[in-house]
Amino acid sequence: MDYRCRIVEETGLLTVLFPDVPNAMSYGHTVDEALANAAEALNGVLASDVAHGFILPEARTGPGEGLYAVSVAPHVVVASQLRSMRGDMSQSDIAARLGMSYQAYQRLENPVKCNPTVKTLERVAKALGKRLEVRMT
Repeated sequence: MDYRCRIVEETGLLTVLFPDVPNAMSYGHTVDEALANAAEALNGVLASDVAHGFILPEARTGPGEGLYAVSVAPHVVVASQLRSMRGDMSQSDIAARLGMSYQAYQRLENPVKCNPTVKTLERVAKALGKRLEVRMT
């Protein structure tokens, strides 16, 4: 999953802005430095939002002139997808289906605290009536 950013030169620095994530912004002296800092800022903001129960905003801004794609870290995407797939079910309900404590499941939806195994993700997918697919591109 990617979000597009725009780089604008301001007072000798390059400012990075994300149209779809307005609370994420960063700076750099070079384009490479600005994009590296942007990835860190974007993932920090999104990880915090997901940890607080928010769903990731839709990436609406498409490719365009002067726009750069910045990838969302996989652990942030996974936590957000788990929260989204859970829907109206409580974390306690899913935890009971999985035979784990509420706190253990809660960590799965928190990208700051979680590092699930593939086996755990398979169990969660099955409990939600889904199938786990893993791709490396």
